[in-house]
Amino acid sequence: MATVLLVRHGRTTANASGVLAGRTAGVRLDAVGRTQAERTAERIAAVPVVAVVTSPLERCRQTARVILDRQPGDPASSVERAITEADYGDWQGRTLADLSKEPLWRTVQANPSAVVFPGGESMQTMQSRAVAAIRRIDAAVEAEHGPGAVWVAVSHGDIIKSVLADAFGMHLDLFQRIGVGPASVSIVRYGEHRPEVVATNTESGDLGWLASAPAPGGDAAVGGGAGHPTAPGTTTTAPGPAGA
Repeated sequence: MATVLLVRHGRTTANASGVLAGRTAGVRLDAVGRTQAERTAERIAAVPVVAVVTSPLERCRQTARVILDRQPGDPASSVERAITEADYGDWQGRTLADLSKEPLWRTVQANPSAVVFPGGESMQTMQSRAVAAIRRIDAAVEAEHGPGAVWVAVSHGDIIKSVLADAFGMHLDLFQRIGVGPASVSIVRYGEHRPEVVATNTESGDLGWLASAPAPGGDAAVGGGAGHPTAPGTTTTAPGPAGA
């Protein structure tokens, strides 16, 4: 099975001001977001990735470019519309503080599978298109490069949360339990029998072990297995703010 690194874009001007950017054109990384992207790119630079796939929106393309610039090789790069931001419809461009007063807000929090954004798409549609794209690309990467291949998908908070929920086997109504901070890295492997969620929402720590890790087997290790070597003092998970 190949390994996908799910990377959320760095912080944007809209994130910093509490605005739901959605698919608004021209939303770019702010100074903090650029620093976050640089940090994440340095982490991933320890891993020779074979491909970097990005949402078409500027903030993801910026983040993907920083990752590509730090790669020692020449990974393929492409844009995938199916992992673009959710279509929030009439909610797009409004502040989160304002949206929190809408009756639909509580449904988004507690029962997202029932949500259809006014003038936009449903959260179920969002998840379906994103999961299908990630699984399709992952299968193509493995077929071309082998089961030890590592690739990167740069996308958005709710998109990555929905992909992780699917990999965990969680109902979409539980996906708000997952945190995906700006420029965080989550790691998933799609196996013969089931996906394996290796890490979620990491913002620091060594990723170099991925460069030399043997190709994972199809069966889960009973008892948890031996894990992988990490440098002293590094962490494999880190908390971070969620959101789009």
